[in-house]
Amino acid sequence: MRYCTRCLYPANHPLGITFDDAGVCSGCRVHEEKDQLDWAARGDRLRALFDGFRNRSGQNYDCIVPVSGGRDSYFIVDTVKRMYGMNPLLVTYNKHYNTRVGVRNLAYLRTQFDCDLLTLTVDPATVKKLTRASLRRRASIYWHCIAGQTVFPVQVAVRFKVPLIVWGVHQGVDQVGMFSHLDEVEMTRKYRKDHDLMGLEAEDLVGEFDNIKERDVVQYRYPHDKDIEAVGVRGIYLSNYIRWDSKAQHEAMIRRYGYEGAPQNRTFDTYNDVDCWHYSDLHDDIKFQKLGYGKAIDHACREIRLKRLSREAGLALVERHQANRPAFGHRFLSWIGMNEAGLQFYIDLHRDRRIWAKNPDGSWTATDSVTRHAGDPGVEAVRLGVTDDCVFQPTPSREPEVPDDRYILLGKGHVDARDRSGPWG
Repeated sequence: MRYCTRCLYPANHPLGITFDDAGVCSGCRVHEEKDQLDWAARGDRLRALFDGFRNRSGQNYDCIVPVSGGRDSYFIVDTVKRMYGMNPLLVTYNKHYNTRVGVRNLAYLRTQFDCDLLTLTVDPATVKKLTRASLRRRASIYWHCIAGQTVFPVQVAVRFKVPLIVWGVHQGVDQVGMFSHLDEVEMTRKYRKDHDLMGLEAEDLVGEFDNIKERDVVQYRYPHDKDIEAVGVRGIYLSNYIRWDSKAQHEAMIRRYGYEGAPQNRTFDTYNDVDCWHYSDLHDDIKFQKLGYGKAIDHACREIRLKRLSREAGLALVERHQANRPAFGHRFLSWIGMNEAGLQFYIDLHRDRRIWAKNPDGSWTATDSVTRHAGDPGVEAVRLGVTDDCVFQPTPSREPEVPDDRYILLGKGHVDARDRSGPWG
């Protein structure tokens, strides 16, 4: 397997990646734009774009912002509302794997910004049925989360006739350099299907084998093109207009609003995806068993490109976290009603044979690993200097006495008025 000589990404990245003559991947090359573009000018372009969508009558929202209790939601809403003065409608898809930290983050987000929030919670029986199907078809326990998170905002935009959706970062740009920031690529049905949903639309799941009916996928169906065109729905990415730096952004939100982070089992990033039991746990272990790499590499590549980690330090973090077994897999198995052997059967069906070889006894061996490529030819010639540290701040819990030991399907959130005086109340 070929690996980037600057970051750690492999040639089998599912979004597609290319390498130049120096062995540097397309993601690293496009990432160089972050230190070359005039971001002040791009911010002016964003303001002009927003100005064209402001609802001057005051009878509707200016835009829609998809949010969760993790990732960059605080930063996106802060940018849209505080910096640019837009009036957003927040929307969130209930992923069913919710942690108490995530429920608190989402409750405080809505209240501190004085925003309306719409939540879609699909019947758990339906979600389990769809998850069994996506396990069989793609070895994914997270398909329903991605499908819901990427379609509910579009459905709401059509229903409420709010034409602008503001997303955060475009993964195809940020990870693999699929586009330049200057392309100002927007969210599309095709990108969603081909990459976010691994080529599997909701209607593709309908069938007798998994006992999925048309009514089971209603909430996951993308609106018809004619309905989207009638409203003029557009989905823009802030990362095309703002120099995207997830770590720095989270730390600003910790200081300003008291965003809560949490330790993650299979990565060193304690800010992203703290709202989900499985994203950096079982879901990531499945990703590793399929592709031979996981979130630790995603996060290390990001930090190497932002000059906070050397390639060697990134490799050390990958080695430390990548081998960690899932800590919460038993919760998923209990939730869906499956045993470990059944789950493993589906995972093994979807292993990438470019990186995994099956042994005579039925076990699997990785034929290569990024950890074997520390001294590849060309590494020194393209090395980036380290200019900052890569320490992730610990954050205190708002409820240290309450155990976070189970899924929360529906969470109540309350913020007392005195909590607005400071980030921790």
